Amino acid sequence: MGMISGGQLAVEALLEKGVTKVFSLSGGHINPLYEAAEGSALEIFTTRHEQASVFMAEAWGMLTRKPGVALVTAGPGFSNSISAIANAQMANTPLLLISGVVGLKANEKLDLQDMRQLPVIEPLVKKTLRCQKTERIAEFIDMAYRTAASGRPGPVYLELPIDVWAAQVDESSVKRFNTVTESRAVDLEKAEELLKMLGAVEKPVFIAGSGAYYSGAEKEMVEFIEKSGAPGFTSSMGRGVIPDTHALCFEAASSIRPGAASDALTGADLIVLLGNRISLYYAYGDMLNPKAKLVQVDIQPEEIGRNRTIHLGINSDIKALLAALNRMISAKGNSSALRQRFAPWVEYLKVKAKEKKSFGALVWESKAVPAHHMRICAEVNRFMGREDDLVVSDGGDTRVWMSMTRTARRSGHYLDAGLFGCLGCGLPYAHAAKLLYPEKRVCLITGDGSIGFNFMEFETAIRKKLSVVTVICNDQQWGMIRHSQEVKLGRYIKEGTEIGMVNYHKAVEALGGKGFLVEKPDDIRPALEEAFKANVPVCINVMTDPKPISPGSIGLAMIGGVDVSKFLKGA
Repeated sequence: MGMISGGQLAVEALLEKGVTKVFSLSGGHINPLYEAAEGSALEIFTTRHEQASVFMAEAWGMLTRKPGVALVTAGPGFSNSISAIANAQMANTPLLLISGVVGLKANEKLDLQDMRQLPVIEPLVKKTLRCQKTERIAEFIDMAYRTAASGRPGPVYLELPIDVWAAQVDESSVKRFNTVTESRAVDLEKAEELLKMLGAVEKPVFIAGSGAYYSGAEKEMVEFIEKSGAPGFTSSMGRGVIPDTHALCFEAASSIRPGAASDALTGADLIVLLGNRISLYYAYGDMLNPKAKLVQVDIQPEEIGRNRTIHLGINSDIKALLAALNRMISAKGNSSALRQRFAPWVEYLKVKAKEKKSFGALVWESKAVPAHHMRICAEVNRFMGREDDLVVSDGGDTRVWMSMTRTARRSGHYLDAGLFGCLGCGLPYAHAAKLLYPEKRVCLITGDGSIGFNFMEFETAIRKKLSVVTVICNDQQWGMIRHSQEVKLGRYIKEGTEIGMVNYHKAVEALGGKGFLVEKPDDIRPALEEAFKANVPVCINVMTDPKPISPGSIGLAMIGGVDVSKFLKGA
């Protein structure tokens, strides 16, 4: 056997795991992989900023349910990736970040881009790994990849000193690993106990969260609500696990969304969380009926019981649990009885959903000029009405308005930053989606503040021929900050809230794309129609009303315990 480089070992190990794309920005400390990838089946997709590379890898992980892989260089390349890694950690996204670092022989010599990287990133990932032997590179990549994918998914960090993967070793000294792990464990006794609880209540609610999505439980989830007749909601990456268009789905489990969620969460007598954390989204559990029985199912046992006492905790894979519940209902033959039992509750929620949506229509159909954000969101939602259309949202207020509007017809087809709320993810997320699904329509809706974070990724899309359509809600301000200050202080501070008019559409045209300026809400749909015919990256710059205050802005104002009741009474 001959000699082989560390870079070649890395390429072979990634290909062995089924990785075909690595998202990166080039740098001296990662040249060995670039060199080895030339002419191989491994594509290195380059962006204009490391943060965008990691966001693309995160979106790839969201969409494929397998770890996306990002590659960054040492020092500033590594530090530029931190916000995106923190976002992936909070969202539980499977992600492998590989970083170069100064060589072992250069330790403590004040070498170029020298930085102690492991201590910085360790709190933000599932595991940190540092390979110091060239012949072990394949082993470390296998370990990092399966750690990112197993159990509750999340980001894993692997660093390779430049002299380790630039070195050549005898191939006979190399051990190659390719371990695949998949947990489908289910607690059948507790599944039986859950069914007993279900048979003793009148108003149950089942909420499918990210854990339901990552376990691939779409079929089982729909079968369960159809067999039991219990109403279903979805949350986070669980959006679309039950299609919003299903008769027993009441859309997002969000109290701010026009619909039945608030009535369901406060009125239910049994709330079942399926891979769903009790977080800010549920006011840390305070908006869940205190008299209801709570059941929490999670692949991570430590998560069960955060913020609220749980009456039945089930450490289980969601898909496996739902499959077991479906078998049990079929065996008992009580499907019809359950559906009949919950029918009044379902009808009550349908009435509430219709009532709340009628209020939402006031802004979804608004004729105001400049346009209300929710009119823009409604136009995007209606236009992107095919089952396989993919929508990404980014920003503060804009993301909140879109989350209140988007109809999720299919899982993995609505993306946002999640609980960490990191701005700037929108363009990378949308580009990853278009790269993965070139045949699908992809639309990003974003704020004029958030679009500035990774604006040069428009050039990436133009260079890579990714025909994503971007709609910018341009209210010429950092809207969520301004409005939260107005709520909290009674005024806003100009410095840090005002942006002013920026012709983003012209900037995109200058880069080689296509741009539209929209000033009237009735012109939004024609712009979308023309944009999707263009087959190039497009920016639709929509002038937006700066005055409406989103529920997210009110929530931000409440940080620090401010009482917003007086403001709400006067609003």
